[in-house]
Amino acid sequence: MRTTGPRAVRVKAPGKINVSLRVGTPREDGYHSVASVYLAVSLYEEITATATDDGAITVTVDGQGSLNLPMEEIPLDASNLAARAAALLAELSENSTGVHLNITKRVPIAGGMGGGSADAAATLLACDALWNSGFSRDELAKIAVDLGADVPFALIGGTAVGVGVGEQLTPAISKTPLHWVLVPSSFGLSTPAVYRTLDDLRLANGDVPPEIPEIDPQVLTAMRSGDAHALADLLHNDLQAAALELAPELKDILHAGRDAGALAGIVSGSGPTVAFLAESEEHAATVDALLATAGLSTELVHGPAHGARIVSDYFA
Repeated sequence: MRTTGPRAVRVKAPGKINVSLRVGTPREDGYHSVASVYLAVSLYEEITATATDDGAITVTVDGQGSLNLPMEEIPLDASNLAARAAALLAELSENSTGVHLNITKRVPIAGGMGGGSADAAATLLACDALWNSGFSRDELAKIAVDLGADVPFALIGGTAVGVGVGEQLTPAISKTPLHWVLVPSSFGLSTPAVYRTLDDLRLANGDVPPEIPEIDPQVLTAMRSGDAHALADLLHNDLQAAALELAPELKDILHAGRDAGALAGIVSGSGPTVAFLAESEEHAATVDALLATAGLSTELVHGPAHGARIVSDYFA
């Protein structure tokens, strides 16, 4: 094997759908307690981490796939979540070097599917291998908490229940594939703004949510059995009303999905990506075609998908 060039490690990590998301009251730290059922789906971010000898952490980005992603909205400085992940791991690694991170974007940007979190998870795994840091997957997941609540799940993948602010994960059994049609938007939504809007709506309506929300066990039963029809009746997102308040046009997308025959539709996480559940791969293709005919940009995915995984380790 040729070893004359710099070493590079390529990792891919999945986006996610919040199949169920319950949001509690604001905590003293400003965050909200949540109870979420995460489902990793087959739309992957990809990070190529290449060792450099200048000690710097640099970032470039490109896009692939059928989605027209606004690449210009992604920061390329130290505020990029992947760059932050590399900097955090460098502090903990004895053999860290400079690193160039090339991000291949496929997950909608600011779309409620954890694309930035997937970038961070992939970076942690890539840099751990690049620097021979020797952290276990569980250790990396603990490190990932400092980068955001969704980052540990992007490392683990599959299906999981997340509590706390979403970072306390318990894997759940879900082996039968579930098929979805995603409809991204040409704009993003700020997660903090969506949470603030939720609080405002609850105050205006006199709603008093539980301080610590819980997951409906029927959701896990439906996912364990792979029963898409049962799950369709159980999809829930407390943030959806806030996302619709900030982006009323999402209502038209939800109606379009129902007209196209989807079993159910839900705003994913803080939005604005809308996910439509289908009963099978063939049914998803039919829904996808009808939505595309209606002029919507779509992406077919399935889940559960695996977590962050090394694709290649080579010398450039």
